[in-house]
Amino acid sequence: MPREYQGRTDPTAGATRRGFLRGGALALAMAAGNAADATSDPIAAVPSLGELAARRGILFGAAVDRTVLGDPRLAALYRHQTRIVTTDTALKFGSIRPRPEVADYGEADALVDFAGRAGLAMRGHTLAWNSWQPDWVERLSQRECAYWLERHIAETVGRYAGRLHSWDVVNEPLWPEDGLPGGLRGGPWYKGLGADYIRRSFVAARAADPKVRLVLNEAGPEWKQGFSPGARYRTDLLRLVDDLQHAGVRLDAVGLECHWFPGFTFDAEAFGQLVRDLAARDLDVYLTEIDVNDRDFPGDAAHRDALVAARYAELMRAALAEPAVKVIQTWELSDGQTWLREGARPGRAPRPLPFDAEYRPKDAYQAIARALKETRPGVTRR
Repeated sequence: MPREYQGRTDPTAGATRRGFLRGGALALAMAAGNAADATSDPIAAVPSLGELAARRGILFGAAVDRTVLGDPRLAALYRHQTRIVTTDTALKFGSIRPRPEVADYGEADALVDFAGRAGLAMRGHTLAWNSWQPDWVERLSQRECAYWLERHIAETVGRYAGRLHSWDVVNEPLWPEDGLPGGLRGGPWYKGLGADYIRRSFVAARAADPKVRLVLNEAGPEWKQGFSPGARYRTDLLRLVDDLQHAGVRLDAVGLECHWFPGFTFDAEAFGQLVRDLAARDLDVYLTEIDVNDRDFPGDAAHRDALVAARYAELMRAALAEPAVKVIQTWELSDGQTWLREGARPGRAPRPLPFDAEYRPKDAYQAIARALKETRPGVTRR
């Protein structure tokens, strides 16, 4: 997500959950098991977006956090509506390793177990990111950077080998505003290893699990106008993909986050061309983190919901016209779990997702369902 919109959560905040996870592992497992049996909940009575997407050969899903482990109603919604889920923060470096001597996979383990019991594919997010890192990572030497990056990937990917659908191996490697060659984003991994941290990450992930799908996840090139000129972003992304492929790096898909922020504009033709350009490089395209920030939308909740839905419809129509799009995910499923609650306008809870905080379908749900039923796919040009 764009830096100016990234959550301000302390990356070491995961440590505050350690006692809960260690002391309540059994309770989490029981809650997840109970949640997995809650499919009769009436909130899941509307048609399944996951089923509608599956008819088109697409996996529909959402990010998921630990709320699902103790809330049977939310778990029922995920079981009914999704076919694939992505860990929200549980598998980020800062959640697992707030300090060098800590490697806490408790929350991630519980979410992977939940997905397995629910019959949902699971995506891992993320192995290498130059943002949201503990302070100790920022102070690493070049040699220490290589050690910790490769150790983390080997241990983390190896822990879940054979259980995940895909990994966001490198997250948001581009940030043209940083002024670095190739439009790359700065940060501790880049500072220590240069652009080669990207190649190293993919090589290490493949070695740890040769069968899992490897994804480069990016925010920005899907927009015409936003926090950076879209055309430049698309050029930088395609150049990076070419460089990796020419270096013999296995890359299976590119993720386009599709967070729709205030001030962003969308060009369906440019978006479609980007997807086709990636398909021409034998890559699938995943839409990985969709939500629509209604912070600056006028009117009451009903009016804002209609504006949010219109943007979902616009994006979905463009995406579903492209056969290379294989995964479509929102960033969380209901408004009660959205990361946009932090920094929201006082007295006005954000409503960026298909279901409200009570897990009732909204206009955005209807827009997604309608697009899945009605949009005709095109033919990807190679």
